[in-house]
Amino acid sequence: MNDDRSQPLREGPRPPREVAREVLATEAQAVGRLVDHLDEAFDRAVGAIAACSGRVVCTGMGKSGLILKKVAATLSSTGTPALFLHPAEAIHGDLGVIMAEDVVLAASYSGTTDELLRLVETVKRLGVQLIVLTGNADSPLARHADIHVPVPIDKEACPLNLAPTASTTATLAMGDALAMAVSEAKGFTHDDFRRLHPGGRLGKRLLRVGELMHGGAATPRVTAAASMRDAIYEMSKKGLGITAVTSEEGELLGCISDGDLRRLLEKDEGLLRKSAGECMTRSPRTISRDELAPTALQLMEDRRITSLFVADPDRRLEGVLHIHDLWRLELF
Repeated sequence: MNDDRSQPLREGPRPPREVAREVLATEAQAVGRLVDHLDEAFDRAVGAIAACSGRVVCTGMGKSGLILKKVAATLSSTGTPALFLHPAEAIHGDLGVIMAEDVVLAASYSGTTDELLRLVETVKRLGVQLIVLTGNADSPLARHADIHVPVPIDKEACPLNLAPTASTTATLAMGDALAMAVSEAKGFTHDDFRRLHPGGRLGKRLLRVGELMHGGAATPRVTAAASMRDAIYEMSKKGLGITAVTSEEGELLGCISDGDLRRLLEKDEGLLRKSAGECMTRSPRTISRDELAPTALQLMEDRRITSLFVADPDRRLEGVLHIHDLWRLELF
């Protein structure tokens, strides 16, 4: 009869949340410890990428390759042209994508990936700077690198300590750190971000009031001396339910809204014989044309108003923004 007493008893699977807590704690710890490994190599890597006149060619095999695809996308979306090159395809005909003015960013936790090591030969021959993210500073890939950015971990989050988990998370975090530091070094702005994201919700949230307002001839306005009959006609013509009241020089003095008209008609039968200046609500809320669209929407909702007048610092009228213009953007 077989005696199985020498074999360890197999335990059943742990509760899923227990596994999840351990995985999340391990990966959070791996990312947190990267802070202690930031050194002058990181600064050099940021400087090399920021100064690159070509593209950042990101490359890696397997899970590292998936991470570097995301890093390439993050770099591109924050003002640094980047692309992903599969190392196996590179050594089978795609090496021509690498140009002398590029920078190559490679990732391999072990630093021994054959396909990457074969790619290094071409990178060196072209004189292209090679930045490497690895967990092993003594690896062949790290030794060949012009700049080695260390990404060490204590262990993988995999219960078997085998599947790339904490190592890929750490690599992704370091890639994001590089991308953000490069973005700031290059002076990347809100407007730059919107230019690169014209079709998405992020781009819409970065639209400015001046791009959405009704300006020029589309702005409903009358002077303070205009009759209320003219003011009502202007409101109907422009279709925004409001008109600005200005001085002859264009300074915003007040406004008249549909709600104002209803309240005035209830208590003043001689309304049409008065001037816009006599009936206006004084000192209406204004906003700068350079403010972001979400700021304008928040202001309208907080004040429970449907329109904002756009004026310069001297309160010269430039346009009007209606809440429907913002709702159409589906900002939230």
